[in-house]
Amino acid sequence: MTTKTKSIVYWTMTILVAFPIGSGGIAQMAQYRANPHGVVPELGYPMYFFAILGFWKLFGALTILAPRYPRLKEWAYAGIFFDLTGAAASCAWVGGYGAYGFHVIAPLIITGFLLASWALRPDSRKIGVVVPATSVPAHLSATPVSS
Repeated sequence: MTTKTKSIVYWTMTILVAFPIGSGGIAQMAQYRANPHGVVPELGYPMYFFAILGFWKLFGALTILAPRYPRLKEWAYAGIFFDLTGAAASCAWVGGYGAYGFHVIAPLIITGFLLASWALRPDSRKIGVVVPATSVPAHLSATPVSS
């Protein structure tokens, strides 16, 4: 994959995650104030949980879009992953699948986009090497060792 293609796919996947997560966070914060009976009774979570979750979803979406702060981005990616997989599991657990399993399948599809975004992010958005390279012993090296 060329650098340009990788960049295009990265930004496409990132936007496909940031838009639904960020707008969902705004909606959850607004729902807390306007409609205290939305999805809360069906899932069994306390109402304040959705206001907190909404705030962090918006913050996470903005974080993965913003430049710099690679460690904060790692936390945002992890938080969004936990949110999406937790949403799918919660809906599946209470039988709130929606039409054709939408409330379970949609978060898992966005999770796929999230994993693609994380895997394709440029070096400037990474903390460092996940698995450090080990040094090659001198006797296995292709270059001669001078003494």
